[in-house]
Amino acid sequence: MTERIPLPDLSIEKDYDGASFSPIYTTTVTVHGGVVSHGRASGKARSSDGALDLDLRMPAELGGDGQGTNPEQLFAAGFAACYHGALSLVARQEELDPSTISVEATVAFGRDPSDGGYLLQVDLVVEWPGIDREIAAPLLETADSLCPYARMAWQGTPTTITLAP
Repeated sequence: MTERIPLPDLSIEKDYDGASFSPIYTTTVTVHGGVVSHGRASGKARSSDGALDLDLRMPAELGGDGQGTNPEQLFAAGFAACYHGALSLVARQEELDPSTISVEATVAFGRDPSDGGYLLQVDLVVEWPGIDREIAAPLLETADSLCPYARMAWQGTPTTITLAP
């Protein structure tokens, strides 16, 4: 028999009124460059708790062997899972069944025409069989405002980069 996984104890209520960011969960993933000293091409990603431990490889479209996970796949999985969780939370609050919801995230890696650098583009497609579009639309917007990945996409994310001592 499979043990039931409990739902997260999070809400969409504005129950926090602090003056600064207040972390609820923090994780650390370390990437090493592997045999060619390049995290994308031959890297190894491992979380501090060991739950994530995988080889990173460049997709064939970028000149790699395509024989492993790449950062865009990981980002797509994180974004889709996070948005799915936000939408599920919103649906439950409206007493709707979220069990048929699926979220497909497509992440495109390409060139930024403004400066020739690299850029990501994300497209999310939500499948929710049986839901009326007029009912779903405001729920999708609410989930967009709750999902940290979506917020990152339209607000940016504070980032620090430091060299370890």
